[in-house]
Amino acid sequence: MAAPWIVDDELWAVIEPLLPVKPAGTPGPPQMDSRRVLQGILFVLITGIGWEDLPQELGFGSGMTCWRRLRDWQAAGVFEQIHQAVLARAHAARLIDFDRVMVDGSHVRAKKRGAATGPSPVDRAKTGSKHHLLTCANGFPLAIALSAANVNDHLVLPTLLDRVRPLRGRPGQPRRRITNLIADKGYDYPSVYSELRQRHITGYIARRGTRDKVTAGRWIVEQTFALLHQYRRLAIRWERRTDIHHGFLDLAAAL
Repeated sequence: MAAPWIVDDELWAVIEPLLPVKPAGTPGPPQMDSRRVLQGILFVLITGIGWEDLPQELGFGSGMTCWRRLRDWQAAGVFEQIHQAVLARAHAARLIDFDRVMVDGSHVRAKKRGAATGPSPVDRAKTGSKHHLLTCANGFPLAIALSAANVNDHLVLPTLLDRVRPLRGRPGQPRRRITNLIADKGYDYPSVYSELRQRHITGYIARRGTRDKVTAGRWIVEQTFALLHQYRRLAIRWERRTDIHHGFLDLAAAL
């Protein structure tokens, strides 16, 4: 069985067309093979190892080479494009259920502080960040966002909804509109209901101050968070830069 950071031919066929190509005649030394560099990035994402500790004998290049390529690819929107390409393939296979969508947030510690960090209300005010996730009823992550740990979940919902792209891969018009949204009490705010009305989305949200629960769908988004946080570089945030951490988030969401 291949190691989890090895990119097989099927996945590479999806990713390779989306990667920027260095123009011929560009000065400087030849670039490290993109497939090997991507495997180096995956090795760091999966194991949580520091960039400077990336083993040279793996043949993935230096940690700094992988870091720079992650930075450049994220700036070019590559990882978001990979995520959308994988979603399109899942949609073509009828695996995306847009009629029931769940939203939630999950706290992670931020060891080196940086942008989008703050005192965590669930971790004794230690510095942390929060991952926000929108998943379909089958657990596929449709959109993902990053904020400081002390940002209320409902404030990030418009950002998540804006990041949902039209789903291609099947005949007819691309599917974009979410029908129903399931959320916990952290989203029971007038601004949320107003936002959903404007987008013609029916909200099923547990009311604050009651014993309402949304157990019918909550486990789905929690399971997706559990899968994402199996990638050790996401379970604890080590990056000061938000673009580097968001690159990891988008790549993990695609996987």
